[in-house]
Amino acid sequence: MITPIETAALVAGALANRPVDARGLFLRELLAHAAAGLVVIEGEAEASEAVYRLADAVVARGSAR
Repeated sequence: MITPIETAALVAGALANRPVDARGLFLRELLAHAAAGLVVIEGEAEASEAVYRLADAVVARGSAR
């Protein structure tokens, strides 16, 4: 099983191999594919909950600035 640190290193490595202007798209597509994978593995309700929590975190982060 991959650890959170290994996952972070994997994503950081993938980002480092992309041009700066392509990194945002990579992360957006990674999020979309992860959400789709959650639907298949855990079901629509659980995937929706994870996406809503992520959106809430983004909103909270934006309003903290």
